[in-house]
Amino acid sequence: MLVAGAGMSGLVCAARARQLGLRPTVLEKGTRPGGSMLLSSCVVWRHREWEDFRAECPGGDQDLQRPVWERLDDALGWLESLGAEPVWRETGNPRTVGKRFDPKALTALLADDVRLGTELPADAEPPLVLATGGFGKRLAAEQGLLLRANPWSDGAGLDFARARGAALTAGLDQFYGRALPAPPARVREEDFVRLSQLYGRWARVYAPTGREITPPSVSWSENDLAQAIGPSAWYVLDDQGLAHEERGRSVAEMIEAARAAGGAVVDPAELPFRTAPGARVAVHVAAGVTHTIGGLRVDTRACVLDEQGEAIDGVHAAGVDVGGIATGGYASGLAQALVLGLVAAESVAD
Repeated sequence: MLVAGAGMSGLVCAARARQLGLRPTVLEKGTRPGGSMLLSSCVVWRHREWEDFRAECPGGDQDLQRPVWERLDDALGWLESLGAEPVWRETGNPRTVGKRFDPKALTALLADDVRLGTELPADAEPPLVLATGGFGKRLAAEQGLLLRANPWSDGAGLDFARARGAALTAGLDQFYGRALPAPPARVREEDFVRLSQLYGRWARVYAPTGREITPPSVSWSENDLAQAIGPSAWYVLDDQGLAHEERGRSVAEMIEAARAAGGAVVDPAELPFRTAPGARVAVHVAAGVTHTIGGLRVDTRACVLDEQGEAIDGVHAAGVDVGGIATGGYASGLAQALVLGLVAAESVAD
């Protein structure tokens, strides 16, 4: 059994496969295991209510959404049974339930016998599980966006499956991402979480031309706003906006972090266009892609499907190589990785 990718979904799949008596070989084209999980805050969550999941991801496939939502709590218990110790046992968000882990500790726990610097051979034989992390690098390049993820998730898993007749889902232009300080700010991998500019819903938003593009409303996750701002925008805040806090950090602290990283933080009067009265500070931001939302079409056993809806023999997918779950919105990519990693291993074992 081959597992392509050593991010969360691949590592989980391999660990579960070993429990089931299989002997997985994990191939990772990058220089380390952990994928983008290692760069994240590592909160693994689901919506508290099923109806909220459906409302916030209306384009997703209910048949795939349902097992992620229903199995996550048990899947988190499985992680703990392996020795994973949560840092937080609550998300701090009343809309969601889940747990936070230390990403380095979780990677160290799950990474076993990973072959680094090894790509999936084009002639690889099944059974295999594609867990390569989607195509965030490719999408960021196509849309001129920053990459807020590992540099190896370039669509290799999708290309492998497509060469065998796999079908794709809707939402191939959608992504989960965050607003980051725009270049020339220096945003290192270890700063992806710290430098996220999570105050857009309290800002007026302007395109580089000066056209105001503030949405009528912004979701709690601000993922919709990250997709709207594209490669360049200005967040402009007044005193009221600066007074807010998000996840224990004040807006002012997030802005100062952007300034310290070399980002453009200026007096709105210095901008080449007029802003709203009372504006106190302007921050140049750009969207950073964490992972893609569209991907391979699979069934509820994580089997990759062809254009006729038939399973491609022996080819499975997990994590964000799979599309059709968060389409039209935002849900936890790590929850998708954890649950589908387990499902794929169990499907291969069966």
